[in-house]
Amino acid sequence: MSNDDMNRIKEILKEKGYKLTPQRRATLEVIMNNKGKHMSTEEIYFHVKKICPEIGLATVYRTMLLFEELGILYKHNFDDGKNRYELSTMNDDHHHHHLVCLSCGQVIEVEEDLLDSLEEKIEEKHRFKIVNHNVKFFGYCSKCRHNDEGSV
Repeated sequence: MSNDDMNRIKEILKEKGYKLTPQRRATLEVIMNNKGKHMSTEEIYFHVKKICPEIGLATVYRTMLLFEELGILYKHNFDDGKNRYELSTMNDDHHHHHLVCLSCGQVIEVEEDLLDSLEEKIEEKHRFKIVNHNVKFFGYCSKCRHNDEGSV
């Protein structure tokens, strides 16, 4: 975890009257060390327990909820029965998009924001100010497509 990220998160917690406890720090370190993996609370707990063996699952759940409420984390639902999390990038105007494999569950981030012109048209036509959007594409990753082609 970079010092800038840690300082930003400490400031957010301090402004809201919270401290960066060892459990919260361990949770953040796991999320930052697994950037782009979109882990569930249970997966995060599995890794945090290696750093803080005394931590309970309920503590990790409460930490995740707090971080989400404070805008430190962004919660995703990829329709697989689990909430998944990633560090919020507060400098971005929009969240990036995701490709979700229906076979293996892999989540691939798409950094390009291809919807700017569509947003402009929607805003103009409907007189609606868009502040954000969230797009998920469901399909099959190259590995699963290759496996299917090989079995046909």
